[in-house]
Amino acid sequence: MTTKVCVYPGTFDPVHFGHLDIVDRALNIFETVVVAIAENPKKEPFFSLEERIKMFQDAVSKYKGRVIVEGFSGLLVDFARKYNTKIIIRGVRLFTDFEYELQIAMTNYKLDKVETFFMMPQQELIHISSSIVKDVAIHGGDISSMVTPFVKSMLEEKVKTLWKNS
Repeated sequence: MTTKVCVYPGTFDPVHFGHLDIVDRALNIFETVVVAIAENPKKEPFFSLEERIKMFQDAVSKYKGRVIVEGFSGLLVDFARKYNTKIIIRGVRLFTDFEYELQIAMTNYKLDKVETFFMMPQQELIHISSSIVKDVAIHGGDISSMVTPFVKSMLEEKVKTLWKNS
């Protein structure tokens, strides 16, 4: 089976330049990248699923339809089947990321012969994580080198709302 579509899953809470680098690089290999934003009831995301979708859609608007952004819940292999692909792209930054991602990749292969391609972001982006972005934003640091202007404004608004309500 050959495919022109891959699925890039994650929580993306929020999307940052490391995520976007993976999308950009995947588009050098695949015609279409489907960003699958996980609802993930085990995690308590900072942003709602709708907000995360909106931020990612804004961040990839320059790709003119080559990137589809959609929320999902349930098994990733079922979501991939919807797009008739057996290719998953995962970004890994550190060896600890790889250990966890390898377990998921092997499970997805066992469930439905889904292959996982691991990609690393550019060296200058490898330190960025959604957790770090949120932490810096909460403490009033400058996140403009980590996220798009739209995501930055969404984060600033969310932080203001949190401080008002606490």
